[in-house]
Amino acid sequence: MEVLATMSGSVWKIVKAVGDTVEMDEDIMILESMKMEIPIMAEDEGTIKELKVAEGDFVNEGDIVAIIE
Repeated sequence: MEVLATMSGSVWKIVKAVGDTVEMDEDIMILESMKMEIPIMAEDEGTIKELKVAEGDFVNEGDIVAIIE
């Protein structure tokens, strides 16, 4: 499953690493946009297979930021 950025912003903090398991609605990373912190959450449970971004990267709304299997 692809995890998408919900809005444009900078990747402020990555909370989970490749290989970590996540539950539905658990934070994977936090974006910073207009001085606000926006959590990007898992939409289902699984294991982080790949992170497509690094801390400090800029993402646009709809960009794939992680893959969960």
